[in-house]
Amino acid sequence: MEELILKLKQQIIEALNLEEITPDDIDTDAPLFIEGLGLDSIDALELVILLEREYGIRMEDPKAHKEVFKSVRTLAQFIEENKKS
Repeated sequence: MEELILKLKQQIIEALNLEEITPDDIDTDAPLFIEGLGLDSIDALELVILLEREYGIRMEDPKAHKEVFKSVRTLAQFIEENKKS
């Protein structure tokens, strides 16, 4: 799980062009939206695309999965449970 969390942090940085942030700067359990990393709805769309492209996970209604995007840890847990092998 820790390996996935680190990889996910790197992918988030790349996907969202967070050039001045390193994986160490992202708290695994901090909120991704508003507080914490301070992402917005456009960033949420980028994360949905990342899940589909990198892990084969399609979300028909991302709003129904809002809790998945709470933190890097919740996102990693969702990926572990739903990724296509």
